[in-house]
Amino acid sequence: MMRIRSLSLIIVLLWSVAVYAQDDLFDMLKEEPKTEYVTATFKDTRVINMQSVETPAPGVLHFVIQHRFGRLSDGFYDLWGLDNATIRLGLDYGITERLAVGWARSSYLKTWEGNMKFKILRQSTGVKVMPVSLTYYGGMYINGMKWEDPNRVNYFTSRLSYANQLILGRKFSESFSAQIVPTFIHKNFVPTTAEANDFYSVGAGGRYKLNKRLSINAEYWYLFPRPVPDNRVNSFSLGLDIETGGHVFQLHMTNSRGMFEDAFITGTEGRWIDGDIFFGFNISRVFTVVDKREIPKD
Repeated sequence: MMRIRSLSLIIVLLWSVAVYAQDDLFDMLKEEPKTEYVTATFKDTRVINMQSVETPAPGVLHFVIQHRFGRLSDGFYDLWGLDNATIRLGLDYGITERLAVGWARSSYLKTWEGNMKFKILRQSTGVKVMPVSLTYYGGMYINGMKWEDPNRVNYFTSRLSYANQLILGRKFSESFSAQIVPTFIHKNFVPTTAEANDFYSVGAGGRYKLNKRLSINAEYWYLFPRPVPDNRVNSFSLGLDIETGGHVFQLHMTNSRGMFEDAFITGTEGRWIDGDIFFGFNISRVFTVVDKREIPKD
């Protein structure tokens, strides 16, 4: 009798396990396949100078301080550039998951800046597979310097320049991300008729994570041959990202002093081989202004 009871208990237990396993299988079959979007292709909205595919999250205000010292080649007299500095203060706000707008002020040429970013494509897996991310960036820049010749007729529109970019990026693995950035820049005014108003360039940037907190970044800009001053060279930068939770510190070395697109793409004069290298850093901090749940999805 005891054997019969034991056998009955075992059968009941096995049946219960089979029923629960079947229910779990049915639950899995009922789950609809999802689209998983890739996140953190880059840690911040910039690689170094270059815009990345990233935008601030909806309802988030992204504050960035960019600081650039003078040339290392200035030597001991200027403490290898530490006596001279250029700064840019920027505010970017995420309106939706795809759209962000921004404002900035740079001490370089006393430039005022307005910009916008829009995610056209987002890298994803699952139901919708998208192998890359594609973001549009547009910027308008206002040169705030005093007129060189105040006695002539000067137009406000002569202060304006514009940048348009398509940022094509991909997160290849948890450690490595890369992007290319074809760019068009237009200047309303140039000093001489021998110089071009329109410029075409392509940039390449990459990021390699060393661990959860550190990554190495690099970027290079090629300016297609145009009538430009002889002292203009292509921009090249190396950097180290340090993520500390709410802040991202970006330490870098570059041959570009300006920190907005018109400046570092078409106005770079420093040559690495001559020691014309600028040490600088970017510090970014995010503030949640609007609860994400209150923002309609795209």
